[in-house]
Amino acid sequence: MTNDLTSDLPDDDSDEIVPSRIKSTNPHHQPRDLTARQRAQFRNIAVKSRQAKLDAMRGVTTPLHDVNVPKLDPWDLMPQLEPNGLPTLSLFSGGGGLDLGFDRAGFNHTASFEILEHAAQTLRTARPDWTVNGGIDGDVTKADWSPLRSEVAVVHGGPPCQPFSIAGRQAGAADVRDMWPEFVRCVNTTKPQAFVAENVPALASKKFEGYVRTQILEPLGSRYHVRMLCLRAEDYGVPQIRRRVVFVGFARKKDAQRYVPPAPTHTRQTDEGGLWSIEDQGLERCLGAREALGLSDIGFDALSPTIRSTLTGPRHTTSILNSVAAQRVFEQLEIWPNGVARTREEARAFVPANGHFRLAVPDVAVLQGFPQDWPLVGATYMQLGQLGNAVPPPMAYALASSVSAALAA
Repeated sequence: MTNDLTSDLPDDDSDEIVPSRIKSTNPHHQPRDLTARQRAQFRNIAVKSRQAKLDAMRGVTTPLHDVNVPKLDPWDLMPQLEPNGLPTLSLFSGGGGLDLGFDRAGFNHTASFEILEHAAQTLRTARPDWTVNGGIDGDVTKADWSPLRSEVAVVHGGPPCQPFSIAGRQAGAADVRDMWPEFVRCVNTTKPQAFVAENVPALASKKFEGYVRTQILEPLGSRYHVRMLCLRAEDYGVPQIRRRVVFVGFARKKDAQRYVPPAPTHTRQTDEGGLWSIEDQGLERCLGAREALGLSDIGFDALSPTIRSTLTGPRHTTSILNSVAAQRVFEQLEIWPNGVARTREEARAFVPANGHFRLAVPDVAVLQGFPQDWPLVGATYMQLGQLGNAVPPPMAYALASSVSAALAA
């Protein structure tokens, strides 16, 4: 096998755009415009990668890294609280980020609704005693919420973020994946004491100001006192740069008045890369990605860049990389974010060309605030998709605890 990346380059028309032949299962994916020369380069890279993986599986390559033992245990970030007697209903449950956070905060799980069957199976495996509606049964657009009217204290969920994310076309209400109206329908039908809904930061931008007003605040505002929060995952010990917009609503004015948003439990890195003083704040330090994963000290550490969902690309990718800027940070961290392996043993055997540490699914779970033993179901890209789409459980735990305090008072 040759090492020359130009060996397969076409002789003619090498700078003309060649249409992509990738058949994406995502109707919203727009293939990249590449020249024949660029496509040949990527084909050669793919061939080399496949060969390297085969060599690793046959034991031809020599591992460079030991199997790591993470220093961070996300269970420690969300100690189990006493039951508060408040039943919850979960929409767009995914792999269970919000569900797990509310569970650890003492809430009583009533039911989860998740249209992806493999994600629903993750929840069933993790919590066999839960009622989990998956596949067709988990389609919120078909659900009749009237039997649950006044039966749940809190409705929580994260409507799909693709209609608003800067990584997509930001079509908002014109995107068929916009499920905010369904979340609103559920809340207005079940009439819980409170609701919690999360999404990407872009939803709070000027671009979607009108959408938020007409599709969220106005339909819910006649019954609920609604607050919009902006939270950072690292404030709750999650070693990743991850921002979320959260809408919290209370039916009773007195609950809304005594509600206190979740305060940070950990120090976080400033924009300049330094850490806030632990002594000044009296908080624990949020670990960097390398320290959290139990990797060796290389003289540099930082929060992981935002982990992307692997379910939104053109095919079954196992890369968590979401930008060129993120790639630079991972290079500094000496962590390889592409071709995430299913297990740590497989990751150790499959050495990247640059010798960096290859991530495994349990590592990505830790970086996202999930316990590494959370039983994710499905192919590797499906497991990564569940993680990348989720609210970090420690952030959900902090939110749930703050809502519980307001309702219990």
